[in-house]
Amino acid sequence: MSDQRFIIEMGMGNDQYGQDYTKAAARAIEDAIRHSSIPMFDALGLDHAQMRVQVTVGVQDPDQVDIAALTAKLPRGQATVTATFGGLNVTNPDTGNVLIIASAAVEAFLPKQA
Repeated sequence: MSDQRFIIEMGMGNDQYGQDYTKAAARAIEDAIRHSSIPMFDALGLDHAQMRVQVTVGVQDPDQVDIAALTAKLPRGQATVTATFGGLNVTNPDTGNVLIIASAAVEAFLPKQA
């Protein structure tokens, strides 16, 4: 039986001073899920364990993202996180400080319902 996507949320996060790609990605994921409430689980008697959560984060240096740390923070479902090239690095010309900006897409899937 194939899965069916029932939600997609987008978020943005940044790390202004630490140049930490994982922190920026975590904030982008939190931004996406912070605005979501999915009452259908209670309404339909569905178990959150049935949900597959697929997260894609975009940053300028995907290899610097701690995928395991991000996956561990996801509160529900069977989660996977993928880091890809995206986001922005913005350098302050006066100080050389690099601002890391990440974007995230959080998708949730359930088995097709009869």
